[in-house]
Amino acid sequence: MRSIDLLMSATATAALLTMAPIAWADADRGADSFDANCAECHSVSSSLRNKKGPSLFGIVGRPAAKVPGFDYSDALKASGIIWTRDRLDAYITAPKSLVPGGKMKFDGLDNATERSDLIDFLEHSK
Repeated sequence: MRSIDLLMSATATAALLTMAPIAWADADRGADSFDANCAECHSVSSSLRNKKGPSLFGIVGRPAAKVPGFDYSDALKASGIIWTRDRLDAYITAPKSLVPGGKMKFDGLDNATERSDLIDFLEHSK
């Protein structure tokens, strides 16, 4: 084996060994997290019923600030965000960091597994 191949193999092995374990998302746990952290302000109703915050029904894949009848902040309207799982994860982690000037009054959710579960619940609430 050439030295470059050995180096590449060693690098790949090291990367795999240092990766965090994959957390399998659980929509049922995500529903509990939604109830505890989001339900006061948001709905996941297919009627797109808004509360203090916009409906989150069908949010995964949707452009930000597009639910009819909700008064979004100028910052979120100008963000150009498409709500992918990664963008939702960043937003749920620290909303004010991803969208400075946004109106959401939630400081964020630190636990990565809980965020993953929550996003899985949102993704499957269609």
